[in-house]
Amino acid sequence: MKDKQGLFKDALALLKQLIGLSSLSKEEEFTADLIDRFFQQRDIKTQRKGNNIWVYNAHYDSNKPTILLNSHHDTVKPNTGYTRDPLAATVEEGKLYGLGSNDAGGCLVSLIATFLYFYQQTDLKYNFCIVASAEEEISGKNGIESVLDEIGPIDFAIVGEPTLLDLAIAEKGLMVLDCTALGTAGHAARDEGDNAIYKAIRDIEWFQNYTFERTSPTLGPIKMSVTVIQAGSQHNVVPATCNFVVDVRTTDAYSNEETLDIIKSHVKSEVTARSTRLKSSSISDTHPIVKAGIALGRKVYGSPTMSDQALIPVPSLKLGPGDSARSHMADEFIYIDEIRAGIDLYIGMLEKIV
Repeated sequence: MKDKQGLFKDALALLKQLIGLSSLSKEEEFTADLIDRFFQQRDIKTQRKGNNIWVYNAHYDSNKPTILLNSHHDTVKPNTGYTRDPLAATVEEGKLYGLGSNDAGGCLVSLIATFLYFYQQTDLKYNFCIVASAEEEISGKNGIESVLDEIGPIDFAIVGEPTLLDLAIAEKGLMVLDCTALGTAGHAARDEGDNAIYKAIRDIEWFQNYTFERTSPTLGPIKMSVTVIQAGSQHNVVPATCNFVVDVRTTDAYSNEETLDIIKSHVKSEVTARSTRLKSSSISDTHPIVKAGIALGRKVYGSPTMSDQALIPVPSLKLGPGDSARSHMADEFIYIDEIRAGIDLYIGMLEKIV
């Protein structure tokens, strides 16, 4: 299992098969079955919960720390702009087209190839556990979060997402806030009522203009965006309520809970977070795996987009072949050479530390 060319060919073949199977979030059973068979055909014992598949290296030792390799096999719905069959894996001019090819099939099969490279080695300093997870695209509770307690302790994680093979050492988290400004109804023709829209406007301006005291050195400031607003029933009634939604991209400068408390202390509207579980994540630029990547010529950066890193409670590095800008686009693709380079980089980095 150490021949890189053979691993690359198997990875590419697997990715083509994955593309050909519908795997929308919560409907990933066909790709889960395929990944399960892929490992079992190589006499590797699999474990499964829902549509999550995980395996360990052949010489797993509970006395050693464990590296988690993780990427997802679910996809979003095809963009309406597709001009190709999204479930047809086609290769043209060095590009592999198909839904999920870039996000995150290329990363997943590259990590699987990397896992196989180390699978039989006996002198490793670390164990390996690879999880092909479900529901990443919707941050679902039946994805990676549902198996973390079952796979055992992990020391750090590599999360496969398209990063152009640069090292995302930090990633923003997410809170979605439902806000309600409260007023009093009245007739618009008379001096009646307390207009909830006007109250909401003052809070919305705060969300637009407020700057948090601390700024993340890798992720920059927390970003808050009002994205939905609803109020009123008819033209002549002063509205008693105004509801609006705020998208908050959090950083490692504050916990989600701290961010929420600061917001509540400044606005008069009622504020409810749909969840605080999607946390900002990071790994030190002095961590051995990061230093290994830097030594191989890769640059570090902070990522504004969110992945399953938000749910993994240990230091994690987001890294993979492909380009985040291609994710969810029509006629999604990944360069075949990116997959080969991804396998080489994953293996090269890990060889420096294991």
